[in-house]
Amino acid sequence: MNKTADFSLLFVVFIWGVTFVMVQNALSFLDPFTFNAVRFFMAFVFLLLPYISTLHKKGKTWNKGLFMAGFHIGVWLFLGYGLQTIGLNYTTPAKTGFITGLSVVMVPVFSLLLLKHRLSRNTIIGVAAATIGLYLMTFADRSNLNIGDLLVFLCAISFAMQIITTARYAKTLPALPLTLIQVSTVSLLSFVSAFIFKENHSVIFSSEVMLQKDVWTALLVTAALATAFAFFAQTFFQAYTTPTRVALIFSMEPVFAALSSYILIGEKLTTASIIGCAFIFLGMIFAELPVKKKKTVTQDFS
Repeated sequence: MNKTADFSLLFVVFIWGVTFVMVQNALSFLDPFTFNAVRFFMAFVFLLLPYISTLHKKGKTWNKGLFMAGFHIGVWLFLGYGLQTIGLNYTTPAKTGFITGLSVVMVPVFSLLLLKHRLSRNTIIGVAAATIGLYLMTFADRSNLNIGDLLVFLCAISFAMQIITTARYAKTLPALPLTLIQVSTVSLLSFVSAFIFKENHSVIFSSEVMLQKDVWTALLVTAALATAFAFFAQTFFQAYTTPTRVALIFSMEPVFAALSSYILIGEKLTTASIIGCAFIFLGMIFAELPVKKKKTVTQDFS
């Protein structure tokens, strides 16, 4: 089951990395919160159908604890995707992918602060390397740090918390209902945010958007694969693996994002950005390497 979990989560990360470009194209026609509201509502529908079909086989699984757990994870998920989607308006898909990838370094840091897990030497070195990489990507080239980079960095914090909270609940609660509550929470909060920030979410029904193939392709792909399937897979398989291994697998997301940006839209990175990407990637990998235990030497006095 461990290998199945690893490969399934790797496929999830591949989907997330590839969809950065699709989301950015769709944002030319839809506001960020509107896009997320529709995307996660569609994902809720996709997940609801198989859940209804299996209701007769299962007993009562819904309770206050399940709702609170799903809502807790959903809030972090909403913050992550909301900040990331807005950030994509001001920065590039490749940079978004790499900065978002910092969340896998933050996981052990937050584990120390919230779960009192000690940080290894490798984790400290990994965090330092990733920080250097972020500096090179955002300050060393002409683009410098912009508001989009800052928003995506806050998004990375939210995604790190989502990994930790998912790990906390995945082993004790059923995956499909927990995922249903997560995605419905994100959809509801996105609709509310669209009203608060006066985004016209009804634009989805305008003729301009209805005729845009890129918008509907992005909505369908992100709703079915990058949301419904992806978060069900994460919730289900985190019961069979550790947050550390999940973080290591998720470190591939910025690689997939950069490759898809290069292939699909011809995005090029400066030398400093490439070096920065390498530092971030190496930092994420190094932070998850096991620490060699010191061998204790026993003396024979006989």
